[in-house]
Amino acid sequence: MKRKITEDLLRWKNRPSGRMPLLVYGARQVGKTHIIREFGKRHYKNVAYFNFETNQTVASYFAENIVPERILRFLEAESRERIVPGDTLILFDEIQSCERALTSLKYFNELTPEYHILCAGSLLGVAINREQYSFPVGNVDSVMLFPLDFEEFLWALDEERLCAEIRRGFDADEALPDALHKKALDLYKQYLIVGGMPRAILEYAETSGLLTVPDVQNKIINDYIADMAKYASNAESVKIRAAYNSIPVQLAKENKKFQYKLARKGGTAVIFGAAIEWLAFAGIVLKCERLEHGFLPISVYRDLSSFKLYMSDVGLLTMKSGIPPQIVLSASEIENGFLGAIAENYVAQALASNRHDLFYWTNDGTAELDFVLQQSGDIIAVEVKTGTHTKSKSLRMFEAKYKPARSIRVSSKNFGFENGVKSVPLYAVFCV
Repeated sequence: MKRKITEDLLRWKNRPSGRMPLLVYGARQVGKTHIIREFGKRHYKNVAYFNFETNQTVASYFAENIVPERILRFLEAESRERIVPGDTLILFDEIQSCERALTSLKYFNELTPEYHILCAGSLLGVAINREQYSFPVGNVDSVMLFPLDFEEFLWALDEERLCAEIRRGFDADEALPDALHKKALDLYKQYLIVGGMPRAILEYAETSGLLTVPDVQNKIINDYIADMAKYASNAESVKIRAAYNSIPVQLAKENKKFQYKLARKGGTAVIFGAAIEWLAFAGIVLKCERLEHGFLPISVYRDLSSFKLYMSDVGLLTMKSGIPPQIVLSASEIENGFLGAIAENYVAQALASNRHDLFYWTNDGTAELDFVLQQSGDIIAVEVKTGTHTKSKSLRMFEAKYKPARSIRVSSKNFGFENGVKSVPLYAVFCV
């Protein structure tokens, strides 16, 4: 599957100077191992691959002296690959399983920067942030791999020409022909069910149907649950599961702010704070923080006590919620409040994939704007609607108070402008 992160990896490879070892973060099963191995095969003469979780011999060798010259000699012998600077890609997979390997990246960067080292790991964020790791600060670069966004989903279905038309419509604020608009909306609704996990998309593409996709998604969620038990204490894993399982319930409320009592009766920030951070570090939830004001820079006006949690993959949310697929796929505007939650989760996922920090704004409980972005010194207001009825006072109140550089309304409507607000169809959020 074609992935956008490949461009990030190419820029890293071709950097004329200052290249450091690169860490690829991301939730389990978003395709990290596959993409780094494919990248190595396509862009290097040879690849030296090492998995620290399955190859204990390699992991144990790092327990001693981690001077790069010594390590390189061992890696050549172990992989039976000649490691040549610039020609060989050294791949460290599941690097979170070997703390000393992570520490060694500092010395590779300082003493042998000519070698190309790419690292990946499941729960890498959890390991680094929760354990006493000697993290090589200032000696590594990092990039996040998310589930496939809607554009990548279309690529996987051989709909690249449709992607090009969507991008052209976004840039020119020009409505797509009605037939293309309807086709894109239909595919968007299918994406809400399938989501962006590679295995789920592969199942959908191979079977040309949605019936067996939930089986794949359920296995992914079960793997996440198993990780919670494996990489956290028993007491903490119970809280992590409770917080994670409560997300559909949280998003079904009119006020989608995370409420600890919905995870457990009597729940508080003290009880669930660490569990929520675990979920965020694991990359399986997206945290969207409340803004008290819409001034620049927006990050200094966040309310650390109020936030929403979204699932990192909208397909997993749809499956976990139990909403019937026919309701999601319906062409009519059904009165179902949870469809709005699914659309909002989808937009959060798309914005996060485009490297936007997630914030929302409320005005003393009388108005709520779904997302507020900061880009190139500008404030961008984003409102999300599921259908074509798009009237809302919240966006107008935010505009009147903070004068954002741009306002975007995401809905089922085609591209265009209305009262100074840019109309972006739901299927085109990957352009934002």
